[in-house]
Amino acid sequence: MRIYISADMEGASGISCPDYVLTDGRLYAAGQRLLTEDVNAAVRGAMDAGADEVIVADMHGTSGHILAERLDPRALLLAGTPHQPRFPFLDRDTDGMFLLCYHAMAGTAMACLEHTMTSRQWHCFRVNGTPYGEFGIDAEIAAECGVPVVMTSGDDKLCAEAAQWLNGVETACVKQGLGRQRALCLSPAEGQKRVYEAARRAVCRLLAGEHFAMPATPSPAKIAITYKMMPDADAANTFGTRRLDGYTVEWEHDRLSHFFGGIWADRPEKRRI
Repeated sequence: MRIYISADMEGASGISCPDYVLTDGRLYAAGQRLLTEDVNAAVRGAMDAGADEVIVADMHGTSGHILAERLDPRALLLAGTPHQPRFPFLDRDTDGMFLLCYHAMAGTAMACLEHTMTSRQWHCFRVNGTPYGEFGIDAEIAAECGVPVVMTSGDDKLCAEAAQWLNGVETACVKQGLGRQRALCLSPAEGQKRVYEAARRAVCRLLAGEHFAMPATPSPAKIAITYKMMPDADAANTFGTRRLDGYTVEWEHDRLSHFFGGIWADRPEKRRI
């Protein structure tokens, strides 16, 4: 059984403010350790439940945040940029996906480190009129690949968002968001315990043959981004786009994944080490 883990950073145990997740932040080294230990907890949970292969994709920012030397040696680490396609090696041979250490979508009240893709530029990301956060985007891309998202972790707002997208998804709530840069955090050890248990439950359910819900993948996908600053909308408004207002630009694709570089099944490079 293969499990694919997409690891962000803001939703890791003990992380509460930007200093943990920015490379020039005074707490960044601690953030790397906290992220890596949550990833290790998820790998252990998956392996203890019966998974025989785990791929971990380091998806925060420009990648390179998971400490490779401290990663569980049973896992394969996918690192580096650009993220196109967004999830290399994610295909129908993968049994389930974890969206680990994620955060709530931009604008979610009281959510810790909420945003969608970029804190500085994107105010709102919509597909056919529906607001999406990174959980929704990645769950839909996974569905296009034929893979269910079976587990996620983050603050209470992210877990509530995940449950709205996917009924029955396993969640590990490691903190309570109290604002964009404030949270009531479990100890890292307790957070990692919850991550381990949710990962283990998810794989046990997969091995028992349980079906996990996958979101619909609408086609065509009209993608509208409302920017925080008008110059960013100006720069995005290129050939093939439509300007909806001063701050909003729209693209139309056959599938959502095309906006993010497609899916692995569409690529010719399929070899593995």
